[in-house]
Amino acid sequence: MTISLDRLRRCSIAVDLGAARTRVYLRRTGLVVDEPSVAAVNTRTGGLIAVGALAERMMGRTPDHIRVVRPVSGGRVVDIAMAQRMLRFLVGNKVRRAWRRKPLLSAAVCVPHDADPLAERAAVETLTGLGARRVELVDTLIAAAVGCGLPVERPEATMIVVCGAAATQVAVLSLGSIVSAEQVAVGGETIDHALVQHMRNEHALMLPSQAVRPLHQALSGTGAATDDTEVHGRDVATGLARSVQIDVEGIRAVVQTPLTGVLDAVGTVLRRCPPDLVADLAERGIMLAGGSAGLPGFDDLLREATGMPLHIAEHPDTCAVEGLGAMIEGSVRPVVLDPLAS
Repeated sequence: MTISLDRLRRCSIAVDLGAARTRVYLRRTGLVVDEPSVAAVNTRTGGLIAVGALAERMMGRTPDHIRVVRPVSGGRVVDIAMAQRMLRFLVGNKVRRAWRRKPLLSAAVCVPHDADPLAERAAVETLTGLGARRVELVDTLIAAAVGCGLPVERPEATMIVVCGAAATQVAVLSLGSIVSAEQVAVGGETIDHALVQHMRNEHALMLPSQAVRPLHQALSGTGAATDDTEVHGRDVATGLARSVQIDVEGIRAVVQTPLTGVLDAVGTVLRRCPPDLVADLAERGIMLAGGSAGLPGFDDLLREATGMPLHIAEHPDTCAVEGLGAMIEGSVRPVVLDPLAS
């Protein structure tokens, strides 16, 4: 998609509707919302009970009449009405009153690179339902690259890998546009699912969602590679609570197996690029961003497979919304090419 920086400078708010977290950037104010994209609803009355972090803590602990939902999946709005209610609650009365005072309010929102027209329309309707009169769509890959500080507007190759909760996007950019891009359905949720299945198959233990975090910390190097990690869960046969000791090296291969799909996507993107751009990447390397950029062992695996330098963004989880915020603040300037003299 083509981005007009002039139209983006007229926007007052930037929104990143992620599968894991929703972030809102207000012009001249900064990041005002950074909450999980979760809502808890009373199915009997239809009332909204909780949103954000409180609703996330309710997952797996609610009675039958309370349902915890995620209105955004894979960067796409799957429930427009619920996404509007969630955003309306998160932004609060102060921001909503500011919107009402600006009848011609414009907003910018991130969308995945391969978003179809239906997904783009869902994102637009979500923002218009909150009072926006015009919605600008920005590719998540470009917004994240700007947020990482990459010189996307120059005639130089920059490569970014955005690891989200449901998918990973890979792209090479030059002159403010995407030269080649690929998306694979591997993200933080894929790793969690692989760990849960491994524990069920090898140890007959069902893990709650919170029990995966100690495994992530152990694989990320918090402890020594030979250390054992204690995991609590429910026995598949008896249904009783049980704890097991897990060897960190034993589950490292479980994590690396789904990550090979990301390596294939990186190889596909590089094969599509002109040789000159690939030569630039061999010197500058790859930038890793996204909320799941800290997947255990992913940086080492990518560095060994490509032979290129790898850099992790300073704040990988907020790169997209910060880049979108820089665009609406007018901090990004396109390269002005003077016409050739006749």
